[in-house]
Amino acid sequence: MSSQSQTADDHDLVIVVDYGAQYAQLIARRVREAKVYSEIMPHSATVAEVLARKPKAVILSGGPASVYTPGAPQVDADLFDAGVPVFGICYGFQAMAKALGGEVARTGGSEFGRTDLRVGDHGRLLAGLPDQLRVWMSHGDSVVSAPQGFAALAGTDGAPIAAFEDLGRGLAGVQWHPEVLHTQAGQQVLEQFLYDVAGARPTWTAANIVEESVAAIRAQVGDKRVICGLSGGVDSAVAAALVQRAIGDQLTCVFVDHGLLRRGEAQQVEKDFVAATGVDLKVFDARKQFLAALAEVTDPERKRKIIGKEFIDSFEQAAREIVGSSEESVEFLVQGTLYPDVVESGGGEGAANIKSHHNVGGLPDDLQFKLIEPLRTLFKDEVRAVGEELGLPADLVWRHPFPGPGLAIRIIGAVTQERLDILREADAIVRAEVTAAGLDRDIWQFPVVLLADVRSVGVQGDGRTYGHPVVLRPVTSEDAMTADWGRLPYDLLERISSKITNQVREINRVTLDITSKPPATIEWE
Repeated sequence: MSSQSQTADDHDLVIVVDYGAQYAQLIARRVREAKVYSEIMPHSATVAEVLARKPKAVILSGGPASVYTPGAPQVDADLFDAGVPVFGICYGFQAMAKALGGEVARTGGSEFGRTDLRVGDHGRLLAGLPDQLRVWMSHGDSVVSAPQGFAALAGTDGAPIAAFEDLGRGLAGVQWHPEVLHTQAGQQVLEQFLYDVAGARPTWTAANIVEESVAAIRAQVGDKRVICGLSGGVDSAVAAALVQRAIGDQLTCVFVDHGLLRRGEAQQVEKDFVAATGVDLKVFDARKQFLAALAEVTDPERKRKIIGKEFIDSFEQAAREIVGSSEESVEFLVQGTLYPDVVESGGGEGAANIKSHHNVGGLPDDLQFKLIEPLRTLFKDEVRAVGEELGLPADLVWRHPFPGPGLAIRIIGAVTQERLDILREADAIVRAEVTAAGLDRDIWQFPVVLLADVRSVGVQGDGRTYGHPVVLRPVTSEDAMTADWGRLPYDLLERISSKITNQVREINRVTLDITSKPPATIEWE
């Protein structure tokens, strides 16, 4: 049994059945925020497969289909006779109603976005909530007749029955999306189902995760030696800190300095991380070889492939040196794989049927390490909470997500030392100003992009210039699957623009990218 499944087995489990919803992972995260462990399984899983996981409750997600169209995924009615509490959301709500003898129809009252909800009977699911709520809807079909034994609780103009419950069987559902931030009291509704209907225990906490992960890692590793590749990012740092807490000097970390990080990030790994954890760190200086390999390369995909290959070569060399200098063989490799990686690499098959996800960059099989993935049950926000519990520096724990190829794909054009220096200076100004404004945690990610192959006419010091433009790309997101541009205060944008053009003489124009994802991606390359 893996260390991760041992940890999860110590807690009540909620299975989120995914009906193709863009919010399935968000539902699972909201359950985790209620301190209840959750996993995602596909709608193709049988009732027997779901029940084999011994869930405390099951949540049926939303989805794009109509329950009455041919081929639409259906809920096996046997699920509702298994004695396990079930909560339906949007499509899951309709599928539950249909499977149990209720009626779902296209009423012509489609609702998308914020919608006014009227509560007629609070029951247990909506206990303590106002009689009117603003909720987030996304549906064209509606439940027009509840199944026998269910109490209808609320409705809207387009959904005569928008919530119901059958407490005798532990069944409930809502037409709206309680998991999205736009829904008033959404988390409260989820928690009232989890605690008051399903009887789930709120034991999934950062402290418990650390304690149980440490014990599981010790059991998995024994007295063997372990190696970990540090990238400078949150995931690898927290994974390494967990393993260090468990086995101490049996762990050696490798940091490949490729010269593509932002200002101060290499030093943060070399000094702050080591000071906080006491880890044995080997720094491999590969800056010259990465620059040489990237010379005159402008195609983004070629950049990524070159950086991936150079990283693997550098890591292999460092690993050979560690293995060669050690009296004991190195048997384990630590990776910062997260739960979304597990779900995506398993094709949506959930934690019951997963594939290895090598996020170190495609390490070759002949390295012959066994994997330790202490974060593979966690979402990003949980990783940060664990990092804080382990005492890692706040600047590292709350570091914005940063692409593996680093600044190389934030330079539109060939990568040179001069261009890296220019971009580092501009990026450092942006990060300092956002931090000073207290907005670090309001922004999910903030690429600063250097249009290196573009020249912009400007006037600086009473003279005509042909400098580079930079693009500011502040985005807000919860999971990076979708994102919106961050509405930063104008005075902050003005300070950033003024400081960049005054302090980085090669830049004479600052622009703002206000495109959402989709249609754009977060990074430019």
